[in-house]
Amino acid sequence: MDAETEELLLSVPARPRGPLLPGLYLVATPIGNLEDMTLRGLRVLRECDRIACEDTRQTAKLLAYFGIQKPLVSYHLHNELGRAEELAAQLLAGERIAVVSDAGTPGIADPGVAVVAAAITAGVRVFAVPGANAALGALVISGLSTEQFAFRGFLPSKGGERRTLLESVLCEMRAAAVPMTQVFYETPHRVVDALADVAAVFGGEYRVALARELTKLHEEMLRGTVDEVRAVLAARESVRGEMVLLLDGTVASAAEAGGSVADAVRALMAAGSDEGDAVKRVARERGVGKSEAYREWQRGKKR
Repeated sequence: MDAETEELLLSVPARPRGPLLPGLYLVATPIGNLEDMTLRGLRVLRECDRIACEDTRQTAKLLAYFGIQKPLVSYHLHNELGRAEELAAQLLAGERIAVVSDAGTPGIADPGVAVVAAAITAGVRVFAVPGANAALGALVISGLSTEQFAFRGFLPSKGGERRTLLESVLCEMRAAAVPMTQVFYETPHRVVDALADVAAVFGGEYRVALARELTKLHEEMLRGTVDEVRAVLAARESVRGEMVLLLDGTVASAAEAGGSVADAVRALMAAGSDEGDAVKRVARERGVGKSEAYREWQRGKKR
């Protein structure tokens, strides 16, 4: 941030539109670049009575940078429900409480939902203070369709659960009336394995985009097939940074893949493959999940 921009941010009028109203404020904070902190967000943080934050140490650094001093209370995954009740009581007493996560928009793959529900139940006003969000930032620069998309949070950490979820997602995409880009968060130590599972379920030629370290110094966007993006990451000594994985919303239907799954499995078995290998190969070639292919095979066997 240059000196002129910093001076502008720090000189925001304390009350440009009258006193801050009582209520709950969900304030988005930067995901990397501090220049993404909004003027309205700064005003709310300056004027609120207290700030509920995911990590008080992280938020204290942000506030110190902008010269803000406010009481902080921890509000994270492990105390979310109990803390939400406490905050609701303070809101009923007329306080103005801001909620922030370590980075990005509270409530999106971060704590926030419980206190919003508690505030609504208590009849307290809830205000959104928009700003940085990794999922939306990655989506709009991915090159994939933004007309319709589904945000699904983090992929499961275990391979079996991850593949099962991906197979379910593929089934949903095949049934959807229009293409829908799929958006996931992923961690650096799992991303290569996650891409391998995407390839196993959707096929290695399936189109994806991977955003890494958005708004930060080493920001990167990888675009291409699953196999291409996975090869780039697998070749590195280490992979670091927060990541957003996006899957193209366009998938081929079973009919478009050419004939039925059952017919394809029968053909491979007639050529010498055993049943299990034949089902796996058909699933891989058609970009469908093994479970889906097996179900289609079982239905086809009865005809």
